[in-house]
Amino acid sequence: MLESDNSMNLSFNKAHELIKKSEDIKIYTHIDCDGVTAGAILSSMLDRLDKDHEIEFISLDKIDDLKAENELTIFSDLGSGQDLTEFCTSASKTLILDHHPPIRKMGQSMNGELVELNPHFHNIDGSYEISGGGMSYLLARTFGFQDLSWMGVLSAVGDMQNSFNGKMVGINHGILNESIKHQLVESKNDLAIYGRQTRPIFVALSYFGDVNLPITNNKTECLLLLNKLDIPTKNGRKHRSLCDLSVEEKGRLFSELVRMLSLEVPSKYVKYVPKLISGDSYEFLEEEKYSPLRDASEFSTAVNACGRHNHHKVALNVLKGDRGAGLDEMEHLALGHRRYLAQKMNWIRGDDRIIPLNNIQYFEGSEIKSEVIGTIAGMILSYGDWRKPIIGFTPIGEDKEGIKVSLRCSRLLAYNGIHFGNLIRKVAKKVGGTGGGHSVACGAYIPEGSTDKFLNLLDESLKGLI
Repeated sequence: MLESDNSMNLSFNKAHELIKKSEDIKIYTHIDCDGVTAGAILSSMLDRLDKDHEIEFISLDKIDDLKAENELTIFSDLGSGQDLTEFCTSASKTLILDHHPPIRKMGQSMNGELVELNPHFHNIDGSYEISGGGMSYLLARTFGFQDLSWMGVLSAVGDMQNSFNGKMVGINHGILNESIKHQLVESKNDLAIYGRQTRPIFVALSYFGDVNLPITNNKTECLLLLNKLDIPTKNGRKHRSLCDLSVEEKGRLFSELVRMLSLEVPSKYVKYVPKLISGDSYEFLEEEKYSPLRDASEFSTAVNACGRHNHHKVALNVLKGDRGAGLDEMEHLALGHRRYLAQKMNWIRGDDRIIPLNNIQYFEGSEIKSEVIGTIAGMILSYGDWRKPIIGFTPIGEDKEGIKVSLRCSRLLAYNGIHFGNLIRKVAKKVGGTGGGHSVACGAYIPEGSTDKFLNLLDESLKGLI
């Protein structure tokens, strides 16, 4: 069962009634996996309620340009951290379903009717206890649509809410239990290696981890390691994936990875090594085995691939059940996404664009789309110094002035107590920008011409911590 306090239940009851009374509804939702999935939950709910609605996917910098033109406007996975004074008019009805830190107080009055649902109002941490999609699911749940719970799980994974603990906690855990109860999801402890369903194990292993090992980006070394551990890489003519390995084989691989990582990291990090290597995995039982939709991490990457290249509707259609042309187009977009990432990775590495400072490292990514700068920062980390966070910069684009900043770091730094989301928020504010995010993945928007000052402040703020 899901547990929440009475005041939160009352807030969802208000939102429930607001939906029931409205016939013309507009959803604005964020462009990442959490936002797209949250939008899919709401759209599925409104379809079943026979409510006329439309959905638009927006980045945070677009909110200032919006105007209320529908009977009810829903902000999904955004809205709480933005000033909506101009948007809310005397005739407007607005519902916010967000999990990011709010700038308003609970129940704060605005022009028109505003219902804002946010876990932070109830002392629930929105960075790891519930996602934007989780908030949307809790509303759909008030109408009895518990079969949408699997999307709440997908949202949490897409938002990396399980990355720090290696499992679902808080309300996310309750949503997971509902999806398990309805036989939609299977959860089990597994090796934390991406590509569980679709990648040959030796390929998946070569991309493993935040720390450089002999096997990092080296498929030949991976094959030698698997052979040493007596783990076959093929079933007949077919390559084996992680999901094909037996419990005993995974145990041998786990022990070897613990040994290898423990030799590479400073002693203060050794106690965290097992958390890097294992965690809970989530399989969607209605999807075919070896499909990119079967594993939650791979599904979330496919959704992000659509979003990062402005094809959100493709992901929306797949989330709402299209396993024909929609799925084909999603797989085509994912392939193009991987090629784009590989091209830009080679561009950074080929020109030695990673520049080290005392406590951070950065690259200037003017030829990289702002939508994927964070993805590339995370991927390029294994080619730099894992002991330092890596920061990527690129122009916001689309006739918007300013610079987008994305930061990624090894989870070991977060386990050691550094929350880069909080840190980047403070530093961005000092240069006239805004920022925030998770402990290991965060970002900011800063004014043009402020990158040097931003880097110096961030580097100095980490003195003695790295």
